[in-house]
Amino acid sequence: MKRLTFACSLLLASGTISLANGLFWVVGNRATGKCNIVTSNPVIYGDIWFGDGPYKSKDDAKLARSTIRACPVLTPDEQKAEDGAG
Repeated sequence: MKRLTFACSLLLASGTISLANGLFWVVGNRATGKCNIVTSNPVIYGDIWFGDGPYKSKDDAKLARSTIRACPVLTPDEQKAEDGAG
């Protein structure tokens, strides 16, 4: 019975961790004056002054970034570089 309980708790823990994979956050970086899309939950400290999310897809995060007033609009070159990197 103890083995079954341990196996179930291990399965539940690994399932919860895997749910965090594939999520995106929008963060504001004071040092660069830009908003970045990251794949880990941001720690709001120092140059990182806000975090918004999580979002289920990168496209959702891009849409959210475009609606945040503090985020500057990306130039076409920046958009192309971002699309090529992701």
